[in-house]
Order: sequence, then structure tokens, then C-alpha cells
Amino acid sequence: MGLPALEFSDCYLDSPQFRDRLKSHELELDKTNKFIKELIKDGKALIQALKNLSTAKRKFAESLNEFKFQCIGDAETDDEICIAKSLQEFAGVLQNLEDERTRMIENANDVLIIPLERFRKEQISAAKEAKKKYDKETEKYCAVLEKHLSLSAKKKEAHLHEADSQVDHVRQHFYEVSLEYVFKVQEVQERKMFDFVEPLLAFLQGLFTYYHHGYELAKDFNHFKTDLTISIQNTRNRFESTRSEVECLMRKMKENPHEHKSISHGTMEGYLFVQEKRSFVSTWVKYYCTYHREPKRVTMVLFDQKSGGKVGEEESFTLKSCTRRKTDSIEKRFCFDVEGVDRSGMITMQALSEEDRRLWMEAMDGREPVYNLNRDSQSEGMVQLDVVGFNVVKKFIYAVETRGIDEQGLYRIVGVNSRVQKLLGLAMDPKTCADVELDSTEWEIKTITSAIKFYLRMLPAPLMTYQYQRSFIKAAKRDNQEARITEIHSIVHWLPEKNRQMLDLLTKHLANVASHHQQNLMTVANLGVVFGPTLLRPQEETVAAIMDIKFQNIVVEILIENHERIFKDMPVPGGGPVNLQLNLQPRRRSTESKAPSCSERPLTLFHTPTHSQKVEERNSVVVNSAPELQQPQPAQAKAPHNNPSATPSSSSAAVNHNSSGSHGHSWTPRNSLTSTDGDQDRGLTARQNSQSRPNSLVPGRQARALYACKAEHHSELSFIAGTTFENVHSSREPGWLEGTLDGRTGLIPENYVEFV
Repeated sequence: MGLPALEFSDCYLDSPQFRDRLKSHELELDKTNKFIKELIKDGKALIQALKNLSTAKRKFAESLNEFKFQCIGDAETDDEICIAKSLQEFAGVLQNLEDERTRMIENANDVLIIPLERFRKEQISAAKEAKKKYDKETEKYCAVLEKHLSLSAKKKEAHLHEADSQVDHVRQHFYEVSLEYVFKVQEVQERKMFDFVEPLLAFLQGLFTYYHHGYELAKDFNHFKTDLTISIQNTRNRFESTRSEVECLMRKMKENPHEHKSISHGTMEGYLFVQEKRSFVSTWVKYYCTYHREPKRVTMVLFDQKSGGKVGEEESFTLKSCTRRKTDSIEKRFCFDVEGVDRSGMITMQALSEEDRRLWMEAMDGREPVYNLNRDSQSEGMVQLDVVGFNVVKKFIYAVETRGIDEQGLYRIVGVNSRVQKLLGLAMDPKTCADVELDSTEWEIKTITSAIKFYLRMLPAPLMTYQYQRSFIKAAKRDNQEARITEIHSIVHWLPEKNRQMLDLLTKHLANVASHHQQNLMTVANLGVVFGPTLLRPQEETVAAIMDIKFQNIVVEILIENHERIFKDMPVPGGGPVNLQLNLQPRRRSTESKAPSCSERPLTLFHTPTHSQKVEERNSVVVNSAPELQQPQPAQAKAPHNNPSATPSSSSAAVNHNSSGSHGHSWTPRNSLTSTDGDQDRGLTARQNSQSRPNSLVPGRQARALYACKAEHHSELSFIAGTTFENVHSSREPGWLEGTLDGRTGLIPENYVEFV
């Protein structure tokens, strides 16, 4: 198990667990520092003591063999595993060289000693200085806070305001120092993976050059050396992207600390001062308290931040009531009384501020007003996975592959943002899409590739969905490469149909790009770095999520390298860790009364196309004379029981079926990607499947709307929450009901209503 990730939000809580995690990082840095000092000492001895060459080299080899890397996170990538075992490989090489009794190299000091000393002085020493500053600010903040909280409420208002301002200033400075220290600690932990190993690799390369008997050994070592060089470069690339993400998150935390604090509906935690009465004297003792709303359980731990260790045992009780204390009833400010079910007597607690007291009372259902602390962090995307989006992406890909497939830095070099947005806007607009000429020199290749990435980032949810993001990451963390491929293969086929089709189109193109890596320098690994954060962006921005970027890159690499297998073949039953039947269970209403997301809304299969849809299809950006790349390909027919995405929440929209029972009309889905005859069998299968479902709904029942819904088609009903429908019964549309509202009959999403 590696080192735990240090979340910036924990700097504000400053909990005992956070201090323990921080201490584990500090111990690891001290261990690394001691090891580097020992390694430098051994290296100098190796250079200077020719007579003791054999002894010095063996001790140096032992030092390398004994050291083990600790990575941040719960799993390691193949590159990190390769780097971690590199020290053992180096030790074996040194022992073989000693057996051959080779001679000392002359430039070992330049390639080994100096870089290690530089890393120790510039990185580890900087982390130690940051720790001294952090410890000093911790002690200062605690002292000022205790002094401030000891002020009597009877003091003059001006004096109290001045004291509050002073505490706020000290607290803010403490938070900033804490954030900077956590950032530096994690930076050094990540940096040592390449700054530490690269000098050792250079040292060994020098040995091969200067030792007479090292030629054969160098040939044997060459394969691992190549893998290690690639692993170091990949790790460095991931570090650069990860570091920029973490630094950006740290800046956000500095600029808006209150917006990034971890606030949970189910849990409240932080420091409180508890009044304890002993022999006619009352004292205030500092506890770290945690409250869980569901079991109403309060846990208190006596803890002193300055000493860094627990003072007393953990104490817990079940909450009965919480009441705010008025200022005139006690000389302390920010106080409230708590009564326990399984503890006698009233407990008086003092929060750190008025805002802190409000949060505690809100969590404990006290008498303070309840404020909504939630922010909608989901930004609405400007584009959709529709016909226009597919045709635009295909047109862009065709232009890239015909004009600039060999251009160096393809997809890594970004275009001018204003040009990218202009191109995407013109291509997405039905009025101007036909006028966009990608063959002209007006549009650079880097502008077109950036437009593809910009389109994917502007989707309401990542292409590989928030729902399966953790599943993909978990699959990439498996030890066996074949197990990774098999599991990712299965998860890809759980994706909604449109998402899978777009992913198929994109990865096929990226595989083509990677096949020209000798010219464009874009290997599979480089493409993974570019597209991993885009296709698998996390729903919540945390340090732990940023640390998983390297596994997002691995997922994309697997998709590119195994494109034919993953998208052309159905996964073997039982290949994934989760039973596919779980995805076929009927959707239940959320207990949080939150409206279903766009991905949960069923897609209708049998709508009659409107005139505007036909015009839109005629005005599509697909050029009939273009090669196969530009033409939408009919999806392969699949039986419903083999396609997890055929559930009501992610029904395929790529169906075109001519029903004999519809008076000759052609039933076409609203979001159909193609209009070829190749999908008729699948449309018929989907219809037969929906018609063969057991009708568990009694005709004529009433239903009430749980959420508001705006019709996207003339056959659907628009309504607000609380609307009552008459004569509600099942529809032939999978995931839809049919009902009557104000004399008009139409379709209603099944997961938007409940029967009364």
C-alpha cells in the first residue's frame, strides 16, 4: 500500500488523521534523505578508493537493493513498477561488474554525485524548510486562537472586532502555509521518481563505457534500460501534467478557500472546546469532534495539534438535542449545548467562530437557520452527442488524416483558442457548416485537432461517462495486462450506444495517428497523455483524482492498442468484475429527489421524423463524395440481452425501422446517427423486445410527476413537478409510459413519475 494522498481540503480541517498522513510523508522524506546521503557517501568512496573498489561497490549495491519506493495512491502503473524495481536491477549489475573485477569510472562524480546532491539540497531541503515554517505557524495559530477564544464576551465591541480580525489574519496565513507545505511534500515525493533514478541510470551507462568487461553485460542490460528510459519519460510527462493540475487546484483553494472546503450532508467534523467542570472550576478542553447525521453519533477525541499525538481515548455518544447558547447566558462566544441519549448531563461546546457554530448546529438539526451549502458543480455542456456532433467529428478526422497525419506533435500542439472556437461554432451551425472548407489553408491542422479535443471537453459528461469512470480506473490498476484489456473490453460495451460509437470512431483514428509515430512523434503513450484527462475526467476535482490521471492515460493506451478487439468483438461473458445483469435492473427513484440526468432520460425509438429533422438530416455536414471515413457506419446488430446499453436509461438511438403496423410511415429516432438499412434488424429486435415485456401496469391508473420535464418531440408531454396524469399505461417505447394531460395524450419518461 502506497502513501495516502494529501487533500488540500484537509488543511482546513487539520484533523488528527490528516496529521498522521502528513507525518507518514515526512517520515518517507526523511528516509529518502538519509538514503541519498548514504548513497552519495558510498559513491564518493567508490570513486576515490581504488584499493577498496570491491568492498565499496558491493556496499553500494546493497544500499540500492534495500531501498523501496513508496508511491502516492493505492496502485502503481507499469512505469512506476519498472522504476521501483530499477534499484534492484542496478544492484545486480554492480555485483556482476564486481565479479568481473572491472575498474572505476572517471566521470561518476559528474553523472551521479552532483545530481543527487542537487536533488537533496534543492528539493528535500526545501521541504524541510517548509516544515519548519509550517510547525511555527501551527504553534502561532493555536496560541492566538486559544487566546482569542478566552476573551470575555463583555469586552467592548471594538476590541472584539479587532481580536476577530487578528485571528482571521493568522488563520488565513496558517492555511496558506499549510497548503504550500502539503504541495511541496507531494511534489518532492513525485519528483524523486525521476530526479533520483536518472542519475543512477547515467552512472550505470558510464560504467558500461569505461569497463573493459562490461560490453556483454551492457548488451544484456540494454532491454531493461530501454524500458526504464521510457518509463522515466512517461513518468516525467505524467508528473508535469499532474503537477500543473495540483498547482491549479492549490491556487483555487487559495483564492476561494470557503468554496473548496469539504462539506458533507452526512458528516460534520472539526475542533470544539468542551466545558468541563471540576471542583467548582470550569475549564475548556480542546477536542476533535465528528458527528454522523444518520446514526446521530458524536465522537470526541482529546487532541493537541502542537504535540501531534492523541492525549485521551475516543469518547462517543448518541445525540438527543442541540441548542444554541445565548451570549448573555455564558461569558464565552460561539457556544451551544448538546444533550446525549446515552450520556447524562448537558455538554456545553464552543465553536471556533460564528460560522463554525452555524455549521455544527445545522448538521445536528439545532435551532439555527438551515442554509443550502450545495453548489451545482456540473456545468452544462455546449455540445451534444447527436447527428451534428458525429458528422463534425468525422469531418475533422478526415481532414486530419488526409492533410496532416504526419505533422509533428499532432494533438499535443494546441491551436489558438479563438480560432478553435470559431471553427467549431461554424461547423456545428447548420447554416454555416456546409461553407467550412477544411482543405483550405485557412484552418491549420493544430486548429482542427484542438477543435476535436474542445468538442469532447464541452460534452455535458465525459465520453466514457462519470458512471463508469471509477470502473475504468480500477481496471487499469490490475496487475495483469490481459486482465486489464478484458475488463476494459467489458466496460466499453456497458457504455451508452452513442458514447461507444463516438469512442470507436475516435480510437480508430488515434490508432491510425499512432501508426505514423515515426513521422509525427505521437506514440500511443503520448496520445494517452493528451486524451486521458479529456475522455475520463473525474466528477470531483481532488488531489487523489489528479493522481489517477496516469491510469486514465493507461486506459486510453489500451483502447488504442486493442481497438479492433475491443470494438469489433463482443466481450466474453463474465470477463468483467461486475455482473452485467446489474445494468439491466429497472431504475429506481433517487431518495434525494433529484431529477434524473440527461443520460437517465430514455431515448424514444419509434418517433415519426418531423420536417425540421428531415431538413437537418439533408443539411448534415457529411459529404457524400468523401471516402468511407466521412460516412456514418451502420451499427452492428446486437440482441438486446447482449447489449447492456439497451436499458431504458441508455437506449440505442441508432435505429431505423419501417413498421408494417404504422400506415406506411417510417419510424425514425430523434437522435439517429444513421439512416441506413443496416440497423433495421436491430430496430425490429428492440421493438419486439419492448412489446414482449410483461405489462405490469394497469390501464387507467393515475400517476404524479416527480420532476419537471420539457418535451423534446411533438409526441411527448411537457409538465412540472406535481402534475397528475390520467389513464397512464405502458408504451411500446422502452422506458416510456403513455398518459393523458389536459385532454392531450403523449409519452412520459417512466423514471419521472410515480403511481398514486
